[in-house]
Formats: sequence, structure tokens, C-alpha cells
Amino acid sequence: MEQPTGFVSAVDAVTRHVNSARPDAPVRADRPRPARLAPARLAAAGALRRLADRIQPRPVPTAPRCS
Repeated sequence: MEQPTGFVSAVDAVTRHVNSARPDAPVRADRPRPARLAPARLAAAGALRRLADRIQPRPVPTAPRCS
């Protein structure tokens, strides 16, 4: 009973997919999304950078060489 319904919906989905790749297919412009979390992301990035600078080991000083 469910097979004809599945077949019809599968054919419809394939037809829409194939027709969407045509050169004359309708094109929707992407709307830019507002950056609502930008300040929070910048603050988190700054805090993580400061933490990384604190945690990172300093290079071992080398002894002066006599030539």
C-alpha cells in the first residue's frame, strides 16, 4: 500500500533535484545574516589568546658560547 506513495514522492524529489541544476533554474539571493554574537566571539577569542600566552612555556635560555 505504501509503495506507490513512496514511488511518487521519490520521482517528484528526483525531478526537482535534476531540474534545479539547469542553467535557467530560479536563483534565490542569499541574505546576509546579522552578526549578533560578534562581540561575544571577539571577547572569547581575546580571553583564550591571553590564556594561551600564559600557559605556553617560555623557551629555555641558551648559555653564551665562547668562540
